[in-house]
Amino acid sequence: MSEDYGLFGPGSVTWRVMAEPVQMVGGFRALILQALHPPSMWGTAQNSELMDPRAAWARLGRTIEFVRVRTYGTLDEVERVGRRIRTLHSKLTGLNMDTGVTFPVDAPENLLWVHMGEVDSYLDVARRAGVPLTPGDADAFVDEQRRAGEVVGLDPADIPASVAEMKAYYAEMRTRIYACGEAKEGLRRLFNPAVPRQLLPLKLAAPGIATLVIATLPRWARRMYGLPATPLEDLWATTTLKALYRGTQVVPEPWRYSPDARRARRLTREAVPGLAAAS
Repeated sequence: MSEDYGLFGPGSVTWRVMAEPVQMVGGFRALILQALHPPSMWGTAQNSELMDPRAAWARLGRTIEFVRVRTYGTLDEVERVGRRIRTLHSKLTGLNMDTGVTFPVDAPENLLWVHMGEVDSYLDVARRAGVPLTPGDADAFVDEQRRAGEVVGLDPADIPASVAEMKAYYAEMRTRIYACGEAKEGLRRLFNPAVPRQLLPLKLAAPGIATLVIATLPRWARRMYGLPATPLEDLWATTTLKALYRGTQVVPEPWRYSPDARRARRLTREAVPGLAAAS
């Protein structure tokens, strides 16, 4: 029997994109971008410990673990975490603070917005950092990520399958989103996160990381937060991402990549030698 590689596997663009340490920036960018959809933000804030500084770090850890399993886990592992998330979301409702109307947290619009925030963020950071990706690779990544969207309950047919479709999606959604109060509070906390004492160095580095994360956002997203949105921030963010990516390339692989990413790269080398060498 062949090995169970989960949703993706050797040769997938997803494994190449998600393995890079620079995606720490992509993960935080996704959170700040996702927060611009008020129902998604309200649904999360009203049903979780997101707004409690003492518990927010643990919640972030659970999110990171979900992304890890979805990216590298076996099909059984992915189904288990997906089923747990879908079951949880199906029981939750949120209150629209603009209209006073209650809505289901797992409404397709909410799920799709959160999904696309991840896809756009991980791809944008990878391309700007200099991860070797052709336009075809970029389209393949967006298409592959439809499998990830299905895990949380989306119909793959309703998910953008290319970079062009993703751009069209954002062009349409921009007329319906803004930075609500909870989103702005989340942005402020990015600069001064509540972290466990053993992670104090991360807290000290938070202002610099937050500045970079914000600068990677699309200009329209920065404007919604009332932040500078000029080509200068774009240039600085891209230059910094490239420097971070190139800096990690000199670090020995056992230290550079997580255990899951090292396994993925080994399997890729065995299955597609030329592709692994190029990356």
